[in-house]
Amino acid sequence: MASLWDDLDSLVNSPSSFSAKTGDRGTIKPKANFDAGEDVAALKDAIEGLGTKEKVLIDILTHRSSAQRQVICEAYQEATGRTLREDLKGDTDGDFEDLLVALITPPAKYDCHEVMRAMEGVVTEESTLIEIFASRSTEQIKAFCDVYLQETEKKLTLDLKAEVSGDFCSALLLLAEATRDDSTTVDTEKAKEDAKTLYSAGEEKWGTDESKFIDILCQRSIPQLRQTLVEYKNISGKTLQQSIEGEMSGDLEELLVAIVKCVKSVPAYFAERLYECMKGAGTDECTLNRIMVSRSEIDLLDIRTEFKKLYEYSLLSAIESDLGGDHGDCVKAICGGDD
Repeated sequence: MASLWDDLDSLVNSPSSFSAKTGDRGTIKPKANFDAGEDVAALKDAIEGLGTKEKVLIDILTHRSSAQRQVICEAYQEATGRTLREDLKGDTDGDFEDLLVALITPPAKYDCHEVMRAMEGVVTEESTLIEIFASRSTEQIKAFCDVYLQETEKKLTLDLKAEVSGDFCSALLLLAEATRDDSTTVDTEKAKEDAKTLYSAGEEKWGTDESKFIDILCQRSIPQLRQTLVEYKNISGKTLQQSIEGEMSGDLEELLVAIVKCVKSVPAYFAERLYECMKGAGTDECTLNRIMVSRSEIDLLDIRTEFKKLYEYSLLSAIESDLGGDHGDCVKAICGGDD
């Protein structure tokens, strides 16, 4: 994908979904004439009847907005005395169960739970932490950090320190503190100065001063960073991504490259992630579910467009060839169509 990431033309003025909220680029939109009571009755019948009617679960949960699904959850508990989450977990299983539970989980709580899952067990799932922290806006990071504090009575930064180390830890902690500048104005002179600082900290010297890369990439605003990427290429003749890949390694390299990619194009970043989790033998269902659910009301239409551009076949066709059964049907419903 070098040609995509090396192209900085029109970058500064192109729209960014980095700070996007629910909008018209999602595949899931609020249902008109929404009736929670009607949906609860249908879900109750689908779950309590003889054999679970999976198609009903899919049709309802993939055609209501996240906010509407929360209303359904409340109404379901009032009507049955049970939570919809408990009933879905009791009546479905595997990747399909995980996907349905993800759909009825509020976005900030879902991000929080994915971060918690990535830190569970003996081995930390760094790729999940990288994806979430690199692609979420400051507002989204604050929201899931708040959920983490509510649920664990601990700050996420304290638990991150126990899970990861070194410069990778420093960068993640800076992102977790959610102090990235939210300004939309661009200071070209500051961008030139930052570009020179990055060049001096990497390409121009023996060894690399990773702290300079961390400070700038984890704290500057997205519009400012876009200008910095342009200025960096003017100074060095290379893209910043190429320099990071040449100067660094391991999790820190992966995180900083992910930030640079998201600064350029969040949809293209996720299109790549989706391709990677489905290519070859086996599928990374956790990553697939997370991306499809978390971007379904933000920019999944744009992700579909970028996927088709990059790989010359549609995201829907990739899902169809990779997944089957109820899980496949549910992911296809979230995808929302062909390109």
